[in-house]
Amino acid sequence: MVKKLQPLLLSLLIGFGVSASAAERGHAYVTNQDGGVSVINLDTMEVESNIDIQAKSPRGIGVTADGKLLITANKDSENIAVIDRATGQLIKHIPVGKNPEFVRVYKNFAFISTEPSSTGAPPGTKPAEGAQKEDDDDDKVPAKIAVVDLKKGKKVREITGGPETEGLEFSADGKKLIVTNEADNSITVHNLNTGKLLKTIHTKEYGERPRGIKVSPDGSFYVSTLEYGNKFIVLDKDFKVIKEVPTGQAPYGISFDRKGEHIFVATAKDKQLQVFDAKTFEKVKDITTGNRCWHFSFTPDDKEILLACGKSNAVMVIDVEKGEKTAEIADKELPWGVVTYPKSFGSLDKPEASSKTGSKK
Repeated sequence: MVKKLQPLLLSLLIGFGVSASAAERGHAYVTNQDGGVSVINLDTMEVESNIDIQAKSPRGIGVTADGKLLITANKDSENIAVIDRATGQLIKHIPVGKNPEFVRVYKNFAFISTEPSSTGAPPGTKPAEGAQKEDDDDDKVPAKIAVVDLKKGKKVREITGGPETEGLEFSADGKKLIVTNEADNSITVHNLNTGKLLKTIHTKEYGERPRGIKVSPDGSFYVSTLEYGNKFIVLDKDFKVIKEVPTGQAPYGISFDRKGEHIFVATAKDKQLQVFDAKTFEKVKDITTGNRCWHFSFTPDDKEILLACGKSNAVMVIDVEKGEKTAEIADKELPWGVVTYPKSFGSLDKPEASSKTGSKK
């Protein structure tokens, strides 16, 4: 009964002029590769419940703009789970392809990158014995970005990327999909509606294994982490590389803050969340984190960052103003990614209303 009354209470508070963040900070949702989805109450910073997605090895996670659905990409089940966010109940599984990785939700569609040729090794490294034949066969078939119509509840088309598609981002005008392809060290730009390849940016001269990709809040440039280059690159609005920025070892998740003033980068091997000035690209601060911290999200009120640290069995809580870790939320099921609702900025998500399309639900 209490849970049923919470939305009504929240709406009443908002009606009396109390902001949503003041009435209730919302929730964070964490995918666990050895489990399901942990639900963190942002008012208490504690795990409130766990969602059984009835699938194996969830990684990428997204939430619809209206907050009705959670989507997880389930590596070993080769599908996505569509979950009723309010109840935590599984609605259905939708097959999407081998080794699904990232999920990005845009309007009524989910875009899911896949890694059919993934070996988990650096580009050019020979796979483990016994895996060679399978991966050779997979390399003949380019990786796909599955496009799922969430209203119809099915995959409606595929976009051909490079081998081992990874990070996904949308241009500010909503007309392009930008994909990082770690196995061939490329970033590809596609027409969002048709999937047509518009441009390929080769990253090997700057560094190998592009992973994270983000557009600035004003839409004027992009940043992409190069995991084996120990840097991120800056691309202008026409996708020309204009700058290389050194980072700590093995940068992965990357995000702007809401105002576009800073860039945050999770450097897994250096065990740091690094902060850069988004105009000068000078490093502002190193924040000590934990082991294998890949993805993170701001809280909806922008006051804290939650960082999933798989090998530390924890989600780190970072105070943005202080620039330091203030707490750890225990999570022993190998946390991978994190998003929030209300939607906020992070390495896996951002509010759709922040785009220039002006799309609001």
